[in-house]
This record gives sequence, structure tokens and C-alpha cells, in this order.
Amino acid sequence: MTTGSGGRVDDPAPAVPVAEAPPIVSEAAPAAAGPFKVRRGTPLKGASGLGWLFSAPAFTGLLVFVAIPIVLTAWVSLRDWSGLVSPFATEYVGFENYNELLFEDGVRRTDLAISIRNNFYYVLFVVPMQTAIAFVLAVILNNKFLKGKGFFRTSYYFPSITSSIAVTLIFLFLFQTSGAINAILPGESINWFDNANGLFHNALGVIGIEDPPVWMIENGFMGVTYWQWIAGPSVAMFAIILLVTWTSIGTFMLIFLAGLQSIPESVEEAAKVDGASTFQTFWHVTIPLMKPTIFFVVTIGLIATWQVFDQIYATNFGGPQKTTLTPAFLTYFQSFTNSEAALGAAIAMLLLLVIMFSTFLQRRFIKSTGER
Repeated sequence: MTTGSGGRVDDPAPAVPVAEAPPIVSEAAPAAAGPFKVRRGTPLKGASGLGWLFSAPAFTGLLVFVAIPIVLTAWVSLRDWSGLVSPFATEYVGFENYNELLFEDGVRRTDLAISIRNNFYYVLFVVPMQTAIAFVLAVILNNKFLKGKGFFRTSYYFPSITSSIAVTLIFLFLFQTSGAINAILPGESINWFDNANGLFHNALGVIGIEDPPVWMIENGFMGVTYWQWIAGPSVAMFAIILLVTWTSIGTFMLIFLAGLQSIPESVEEAAKVDGASTFQTFWHVTIPLMKPTIFFVVTIGLIATWQVFDQIYATNFGGPQKTTLTPAFLTYFQSFTNSEAALGAAIAMLLLLVIMFSTFLQRRFIKSTGER
């Protein structure tokens, strides 16, 4: 190439070809090598397998100690089994045991009705008392200005981890005729665990109603007169109610305390900034946030109270006059004392239905995180 002055300029170097960029691929790059393989649209197979592996002990326990026993109990309840021979060598009788318990007049139906009545009053007293007292104690112990929290928490929880039989024996001494309870209370000394009088009947007697209406004595349900149905818990059962309430509030107190401590302080501080008083903050902020915990505590309390056995066995063996008889104890009595294990299994299945129905009603009337 020649310039305008006659000089010569060397030809420029040839252009170097530029390599084209590889096309962008929309597919995700393969993950680095590791213990798990990731595939689009599929879960982590390795993680899922580990989850099932770690859950296996819990599922095995539920299967072996809950599901299988329930199925076997239902199967045994349909047979004529005394408990002394193999259940596989017994005769199938269908719903005869249930018919005897629910429809045929006799001692067995009456005993079942009495046990349900006793247990109903037991649940009616214990669940509200232990829930309310445990919640109040948790609120007190949640106060950040309270000193000695560790001591009080241990003191209140200690009865819950003590042997129920040992605690029951101590209460037997406290509530006997010459015990400490009668020494403190005014009036005539009584043997609490040997008193079959109903509390509601005693209350009616105080206001002058001693003779029941004739129709309440002549009529009844499942072999129990209406006057007996409204007797309320006996004095002996009320002593057991106090015993169980004292031993159970520690556990529920810790559950409530955990729920209270999970509430952010900023929520309550915001309510106070808006002008809410201490009571308004507690009623409109704390309690609504504690409803899931209250729901859990009431559910556990219902299930446990319908299954009461230890205290009944250690005190009166269902007495006096069957006023502390419960379905759980009646199951034991029919199975191991009367050698009618099939009848005991039928009572156990009926108790399961009662517990399920009670839990269903509780779910209907107690809100928990948007549920009823």
C-alpha cells in the first residue's frame, strides 16, 4: 500500500479469528459429586432414606406397642377368652361381650355405667383444676423479676417424677381419720378414702334437700338411677382428685412455661406502648398466643384422666361401694380377677371410643391455630 508522499507502508497483519462463545445451555449444570444425587423434579432420595431410617424406631414403637395391641384387643373382645388359655383356641362369639355390657340387665352393665359415671366426674374436676393451676404457676414463674426460679420449678415439678404409688400411700396417711387434713379442717373428722357420699348430694343436703324425687329413684339409665348419676364424685374420689391434681400440675406447668417463653417480648411491649394495661395484655395477647399450648395440655389431660388406674388400685380397689371404680380398673378386674379377659378387652375398646369422643368434642370447642 502506497502513501501520498511516495512512502510505503507495510500491509497490516491479518486478523486473528476469534473463537465463538459456546451456546448457553438452559439445563442446570450437574451438581458436584457427593453422597446424594439430585434430579430435576424428584426429591433427595438419600435424604428421604435417612429420614425414614431415623423415624423407624418411633414408628416401630407405635406399631408394636400401640397399633398391634389395639387390633389384638379388638379381636379378643369378639371371642370367649378367659385369659388362661391361648386366644386362638377359643370360640368366636361376635358382639356378645358388647351386648352384655351395654344392653343386657345385670351387674356387668351396671358396673360399667358406674365406672363411666365416676370417671366422668373425675375428668370434670381434674382437667380444669390441673390446667388452671399449672397455667397460673407458669405465669408467676415466668416473671423475670422473680428470684429463686430454679428452686420453685424443681419444687413444683418434683411430685410429677415421684412414684405414684408412694405419693398415694402418703395421701392415705394424710386423709385418714386421725390424719393431718382432719387436724387442720374444722368440723367432724372423717376417713376421706372410706366415704362414699357424693359431693353434690352433700351440697343438696346442706340446703335442705335430703329426699330425692321419686321419679329419679324409680328411673335410671344402664342400671343406675338418675339420682345416682347426679351424685357427683364421692368424698373418696374427691381425695383422689386432689392427689392427682397435686402430682400432675408440675409437668403441665413446665409445658406452659415453655409456651410463655416462646412469646417474643416485643409483642407484649408493643401492646403496652399502645396503652394496654397488664391485664389487657395478658387477656388479649398472652392467652391467644398460648391457645395451641392450652389445646395440647387439655388433650393430654383428657387422655390421661380417662385412663386413671394406679391411684384406684393403691387406695380402695374401686371402693367404697364402687364409688372409685373406673373403666381402666374394671378392665383389670374383669381380666385378672374374674378371668374374663374377653370382657375386659371389650371394656378397653369402649374406653378407647370414649377417649376418642372426648378428644373430638375438645377439638370442637377449643381453638388451636385456626382449628376448632
